Amino acid sequence: MSTKHFTANVISATKVVPDGNFQNSAASGVWDLSEQYDLRRGGNWPETGNADIANRGVFAGGYTGSVDSDVIDFVDIASTGNAIDFGNLTSGKWSIGALSSATRGLFAGRYNFINNIDYIVLGTTGNASDFGDLSTTSGNGAGCSSKTRGIFAIGLTGTDAYSNIIEYVTIANTGNTTDFGNLTVARRSLASCSSPTRGIWAGGSIGGGPPFNTNVIDYVTIASTGNATDFGDLNTAADSKSNVSSSTRGVIKTSYGGVTMDYITIGTTGNATDFGDLVNATASMGGCSSNVRGLFAGSGNTSNVIEYITIANTGNATDFGDLTVARGSNGQGCSGGHGGLQ
Repeated sequence: MSTKHFTANVISATKVVPDGNFQNSAASGVWDLSEQYDLRRGGNWPETGNADIANRGVFAGGYTGSVDSDVIDFVDIASTGNAIDFGNLTSGKWSIGALSSATRGLFAGRYNFINNIDYIVLGTTGNASDFGDLSTTSGNGAGCSSKTRGIFAIGLTGTDAYSNIIEYVTIANTGNTTDFGNLTVARRSLASCSSPTRGIWAGGSIGGGPPFNTNVIDYVTIASTGNATDFGDLNTAADSKSNVSSSTRGVIKTSYGGVTMDYITIGTTGNATDFGDLVNATASMGGCSSNVRGLFAGSGNTSNVIEYITIANTGNATDFGDLTVARGSNGQGCSGGHGGLQ
């Protein structure tokens, strides 16, 4: 008797191979583990979760030109169009660090400096709630994550107090952070992204006299603890950057006030390569991504512009739509389907 496969809720002797790794593909029921392994390696095994949440991108906080914004917007990354109001942070914040699991988004710190962490439930709309605290005040930090663990690089602990501290949380549990290790270089206004196993921090400001900025890229293994290791260098030493990522590639907005983007292959080490340009010369932007698309929004000049790229393809960005409120200065983004969750 031939082997039966339970696919799309139908018993069949003919195997139906799923066509993607989200809920829009079918592979339910009993499968041989070796078959699942091969399909997963090829990116064709459905992950648990909701495809709508996987394509939901969120932008939070920033500076409007007159006030610190508490606005949270959301978009459908797989489409184009203007952002929709999600709710509000617990207070107005800019220069915050952000990260997310497939269900929760976290936003930590603020310039000028607090240690508070807010969280939202990505599949709903509504105001943020208190998650816990960082071990110290933070501003201009950056976060990255896997499905379960979030890691924050603190950035600044006070005016001109540049930090190399890295801390982590279990995203599903509210509570305070735990020490993870240290960056190779103390800095603020750095970019971050992740694969399911690695966390990346790129560039940033090191303060002092010229050179004020660094092109250093660091990485950690998310599931462990310990100090970061040198990955390579960006093409440009600059601060106030944003990152987006698939499970294999990170794309970094590389310069304050400029339009250039670099990319890296997260599973290797080495220097970054030119990706293309954004449409507008923007700075201090927030970024979020699915495993396919990356979005950049806002600017240091309080723009409402959202642009997108296809992460697997190099090239210039395309207009996506607008934020509900024009803002910049490190309002940050997260999503339910970024590269660290695949």
